[in-house]
Amino acid sequence: MTFCIQFNRLVLLATFFAGHAVAASGGCGSLANGVGPWDYRTGKDKLAIVEKYHFDSGVETLARGVSSTNIAGDIDYVLRASPNHHRALMAMMKLGLRNKSERIRGAGHSVYCYMERAERFQPDDAMVKVIFGLYYLNAGKSDEAIEKLEEARGLDSSNANVNYNLGLAYLRVRNYDKALESAHAAYRLGFPLPGLRRQLEQAGRWKAPAPEASPAGAEPELEAQEKN
Repeated sequence: MTFCIQFNRLVLLATFFAGHAVAASGGCGSLANGVGPWDYRTGKDKLAIVEKYHFDSGVETLARGVSSTNIAGDIDYVLRASPNHHRALMAMMKLGLRNKSERIRGAGHSVYCYMERAERFQPDDAMVKVIFGLYYLNAGKSDEAIEKLEEARGLDSSNANVNYNLGLAYLRVRNYDKALESAHAAYRLGFPLPGLRRQLEQAGRWKAPAPEASPAGAEPELEAQEKN
């Protein structure tokens, strides 16, 4: 399954936050809200009206706001109604990267706090941990990124996006064995982009996965012999 924000195309962004500073989690505010809060995974019917007025394609691509000219205000509204809204969370992270700032005019919290609030709201949401991991990677915090992405894999080991981004994180810290292991898992699960494989090739560390062993007790395949 792919998400409509195309998580299968997530790659590391080149620009890091300028003057990045992580806020204390205790300062990220209550999750109580007049609208919601709803779990993005199960409350999409309730979120339809929220997205209609605050999260159209213009907001998601950071082109323009809906309810006003302030994009951050619309994304903030969505993330208060659904703190783990995957697409809105990604949009807020990208807006912070574009603005090179943790604090964005019109947003009620720092970018870090939106990540913390999403995880606090639904700690079993693997995609939230993936996005949190990407946030840390873009902030140059590879160890924290690996921790979040490993947590995501613990929740959803069969997710190609999780394994791919974990491979990128391990590649960042030059743990090539772990990066290769994650790459094999991602491609086995159908991840379509070759970026991780190419980076491993450039580092001289790519190896094709070993053929899967036949099940115990299986009969060997024999080639038919031509009769003379």
